Amino acid sequence: MSTTTIRLEDALKERVAAAAERAGKTTHAFILDAIAQTVEQIEADEQFHDVADTRWAKVLATGKSVPWSEARAYLQARAHGERPRKPSARKLGR
Repeated sequence: MSTTTIRLEDALKERVAAAAERAGKTTHAFILDAIAQTVEQIEADEQFHDVADTRWAKVLATGKSVPWSEARAYLQARAHGERPRKPSARKLGR
């Protein structure tokens, strides 16, 4: 394990210490958790954007999509515990 030094303004350092105490953690553990959480969020965001880019490229390549009205009805039915048939993609503009 390596060591990294960070410099915090006094006001932020006090806020971190107070938040760590409220969370029942040491300042060190609080900072490590904050860093890990931020890294995880950035990685999740990147994965989300990769999936979105892939799906958008497929829409552009095929010209097919599911109309929002059908997607919405499908999602609402699923939210109510139903098992509706998945809507089919078709050419845009139809």
